[in-house]
Amino acid sequence: MTDNITHHAFFGDRRHAFTLTDEMVTELEQSTQVALGALYVAFSGYAVPVNVMRDIIRLGLIGAGTAPEAAKRLTDTYAVNRPIGELFPLAFAILDARWNGTQPETEAAATGDLGASLRVVA
Repeated sequence: MTDNITHHAFFGDRRHAFTLTDEMVTELEQSTQVALGALYVAFSGYAVPVNVMRDIIRLGLIGAGTAPEAAKRLTDTYAVNRPIGELFPLAFAILDARWNGTQPETEAAATGDLGASLRVVA
C-alpha cells in the first residue's frame, strides 16, 4: 500500500498521483548517482539540477501507475522550458511524501468542496 507516500497535485493537464516506490527510488538513485537522503538535503539548499527535478516528477508518475511513455510525454510537455519555480515545489513535494509520508486527503481537499470540511457528522 503506497497511499501514505503518494502526493497528489495538478500537473499539466489535470490532477495526478505521484509515488516514489522502492523501484522508482532505485531508478532515481542509479540515474543520478546520488542517494535519496543526499537529494533530500540538496533540496533544502536549492542545489538540485533541473533534470533531477524532471526525473523525480516522471518517476513519481510511473510509481503511481502512469505508463512510462505517458509519464515521459507529460514531463516533456509540462516540465521542459518551464519556470524552475513551477518544477521545484512539485519535485520536492513528491520527494517529501516519500521521506515523511502524507496525511490522508479530506473530501474537501480531494474535491475542492470547502463545505465538506464544515459538515458535522452526527
